Amino acid sequence: MLSSNVALLIPFLSLFQTIAADTCSQVTALNTLNVKRRFALEYTQEQLNYWSTGCGALKPSCILYPKSTEEVADIVEILYQNNETFAVKSGGHNPNAGFSSIQDGPLISTKYLNEVTFDPASMTVRVGPGNDWQDVHKALEGTNATVVGGRIGEVGVGGYVVGGGLSFLSTQYGWAANNIVSFDVVLANASIVTASKTSHPDLYQALKGGGNNYGIVTSYNMVAHPIGEIWGGNLFFTADKTDQLLAAVRNFTDDYPDEKAAIIMTGELTALGAVDIWIMFLFYDGPSPPPGVFDIFTDIKPLTNDCKTRSYNDLLTHNNFGVIKGSIYTITTETFPVPSIENAPEVMGAIHTNWKNTVKEVIGVPGIIGSIAYQPIPKTLTRKAREMGGDLIDMDDDVNRIILEFNISYWFDTDTTKIDPATQKLNQGTREIVTKFQQNGKLPDAYLPLFMNDAYFRQDYFSRLRTADFARSVRDQYDPEGFFRTQTKGWKM
Repeated sequence: MLSSNVALLIPFLSLFQTIAADTCSQVTALNTLNVKRRFALEYTQEQLNYWSTGCGALKPSCILYPKSTEEVADIVEILYQNNETFAVKSGGHNPNAGFSSIQDGPLISTKYLNEVTFDPASMTVRVGPGNDWQDVHKALEGTNATVVGGRIGEVGVGGYVVGGGLSFLSTQYGWAANNIVSFDVVLANASIVTASKTSHPDLYQALKGGGNNYGIVTSYNMVAHPIGEIWGGNLFFTADKTDQLLAAVRNFTDDYPDEKAAIIMTGELTALGAVDIWIMFLFYDGPSPPPGVFDIFTDIKPLTNDCKTRSYNDLLTHNNFGVIKGSIYTITTETFPVPSIENAPEVMGAIHTNWKNTVKEVIGVPGIIGSIAYQPIPKTLTRKAREMGGDLIDMDDDVNRIILEFNISYWFDTDTTKIDPATQKLNQGTREIVTKFQQNGKLPDAYLPLFMNDAYFRQDYFSRLRTADFARSVRDQYDPEGFFRTQTKGWKM
């Protein structure tokens, strides 16, 4: 009789365990956190606020909106007890599906962790991960201070910083991660720590390029730098200027004329070759650049030039024109050392041709836009990064480098089976080209880590880091059971 009654209870016990292990319900029961389920307006708005529709197409079981570090800790404690898969979202700019998005699991939105507090006495700014960079710079307008942050206003703070963070200011101050005074972090055991040079210094170092392997960062205390009016904007060139532009970006990177200057040079190719253009982003930290700084590009005679004196925030919001929403995006990256002048035409030409030919193989995909961005990483930048305390990326100043960012956007998920191999071909093909030229002596044998912020989910970020053993040892110390390694997506060790 007793065994019969137990048998009757088993389905109910199973149901109770399912409910008890439902993080969404448990967080709702706390009556302190904002929890949104499907069909709620804020849930829908959050899902629309991704750069890639491939991320927004994933539907979380609920969206959790903590307003404090303590509330994040409450959520992590429940997630840990339930051993539940989850995701954390800052700005939603990373297009790798599942990194800041999730299907049928809880999504933690940092939307309300949006503090921006400037302390002029210490020249620091406390920034929450719920901000976009345009929010940060808007809050700082009138203070004559800024932080090392994103080059496009709509990029979020969170993933950008722990991925390293390349800025228009990086040749003066290093990566964004080098400019963090301290991180407030919720660890896997739900404890809250502040990581800095003097408190948890190993965690502090690992967070600078270590991604989401160590915890959830709820606040960044950043070094503030003086800034006034800046100069910047965009140049547009036709495709017939390609050889001149490739030579120019090589020479600019190798000779780097002024640490206050920065560029991004981007090639764009659209469906059936309807648009084949170059867009150049220029920046100078001052009301106008000294004569000659950007002549290497302006002498090529752009179609248009809208560079002017403006506020820093105005430039970043202006650059949002490059964030075209409504498409699925893939992103991938590779790093190469700057070739000699003699070898530059062959090396730069091979890399660019591989990109163009690969995009042309899928050019019939509806809505396609393929892009390649050349991002100079001169010795000046890597030297500054080391002077500012270093990071997991650990680039030396032995050579000048260029980081490539490749994007492909398209409309329909059914075409992912075509775009995924093309994206892999972009990074693998480039890697093979670089290796070949290194083997035959036409490129220097240099340390070439990947840049996390531009990496594809299939790339092995940590295998390219010479600091990987240190990163792994810190992970094992602060998350010995591998909670963040197994329950969140991202680049793992």
